[in-house]
This record gives sequence, C-alpha cells and structure tokens, in this order.
Amino acid sequence: MPDVIVSAADLARELDGPRPPRLLDVRWTLGGPPGIGAYREGHLPGASYVDLDTELAAAPSAAAGRHPLPDVADLQSAARRWGLRAGEPVVVYDDSGAMSAARAWWLLRWAGVEDVRILDGGLAAWTAAGGAVETGERDVEPGDVELSPGHLPTLDADGAAQWADEGVLLDAHAAERYRGEVEPVDQRAGHIPGAVSAPTAQNLGADGRFLPADDLTARFAALGVPEGDVAVYCGSGVTAAHQAAALVMAGRTPVLYPGSWSQWSADPERPVATGEDAAAR
Repeated sequence: MPDVIVSAADLARELDGPRPPRLLDVRWTLGGPPGIGAYREGHLPGASYVDLDTELAAAPSAAAGRHPLPDVADLQSAARRWGLRAGEPVVVYDDSGAMSAARAWWLLRWAGVEDVRILDGGLAAWTAAGGAVETGERDVEPGDVELSPGHLPTLDADGAAQWADEGVLLDAHAAERYRGEVEPVDQRAGHIPGAVSAPTAQNLGADGRFLPADDLTARFAALGVPEGDVAVYCGSGVTAAHQAAALVMAGRTPVLYPGSWSQWSADPERPVATGEDAAAR
C-alpha cells in the first residue's frame, strides 16, 4: 500500500509536480465548533474543507454510536463535492496531531481510495516549513470518484468481544478514560473487558508528528500486539483510525470497531471493566 504519512517538504514538491494530490482539511474538535471557521482563517492552498460530523459519519444513535460509518453513497457525494477524482492521490490534514485527519484517511481507504496519506504534523508542520496558506472558501470543480464499502476490515460489538477474549483488542482512549476515572461523553465509564490500554496520543512525539516506524513497532510489541491482525477501538471510531494508521506504519493490519465505546457503553447488556486489568501484556 502507499505510505501512510507525507512530510510537509515532500508535499510541497508534489504540489509543484505533474500529479499534485487533492488536499482535504479535516479540522475538528470533540464538542467544539465546526472547523470551517478555522479553515476560512487559513488553510493549505487548494484544500477543500471536510466536516467530520456530517460528512465522515452518519447520524449518531445509541444503537450505532456517535460516529457511525456513513452510507457509501453519501460519502461518495461528499467526496465529489471535495473534488476527488478517480485515481487521484489525496492528502488529509488537521491541526491536532492527525487525530481527526486520520478518520478521513481510514474512511477513504475503507471506501476504496488507495492513495491517501496524512500530512505529518498537519498545518503547523506546513507553516513551519514555509508553506503558504490561503483564506476564505473556494469553488471546487466536482470530482468523479467512485466509492464502494468494505476495502478495510471492521468489527461489530460481538466481534470486538471475541477479539478481547481470543486476540488483542486495543483501547485508544486516554488512560484515565480506559480506567473509568472520567467519562466526559459516553453513558458509562471504563473499557471493554480484556481490552489493552494503548492511548492514541502515545503514537506522537512532542512535535505532534508520528513516531518513527521502528518506535511504533516497539511500542505495539511491548503491548503484546502480534504480527498480523489486531483490533482497535476508541470512543466513537475517530481516534481509533489514528491508531490504525500507526499500526499500519508498524507493519500490522488493524481491524477497526467503528461503533467503539459509544455503542458498547450504550448497551446495558454489554459488560464494562474499570481499572488496570489489561493495561499491558
């Protein structure tokens, strides 16, 4: 598969080359205002704005979670509005360590777009490298991309429970949410019994960029992640995509549980664990 990430310097060269990638601005914060305001104030030249809540997810529900996978027809319509064309490379970015951009990376690959990469370090890395930004909004010529579902593996709640029992299921929450000490969003605090705590933020260095592949490989090996497939979830399937990106960089094959904790915790029949019972293996 193509590389997961691209540096600001390499992206600048590609944008000046014969096959420039389509740029998607996926700025978003949990519970915050939509990222369109920040996009209007300054974004990579030519980038289209992507709304995570409305374009990268279906409507939330207790049955499906806070960010269910969108219907592929709706995703295709959105992708064409962004200007995506068949066979065109895509680069996604945000301003939060790729925590939201990774959702677009994973979802587009799930829908069959093969060449999607994350701008490592996001907008900050771009401007630090001397990259220009533009303001306002822009008209985009509609694209013609064709999308279809299922190009990456996923799990439902029963599958997640089985992975926790028989394999390795990574919980990408912050450690305090995994332990059940706090739960600012979902109905119950804690984690899926048997899941291993693997906070997504630990995929990044202090500069907000992904750790080198060798460091990520060592990190997941220390958590008991075997070579091959590994399951992953988070609160609503957003930062789990970031974990999936890091796992791919570490040579693993992530299997994502899109409903994640928001779906699991809303079902009173599902058990909940707290504390450090599977913090490491």
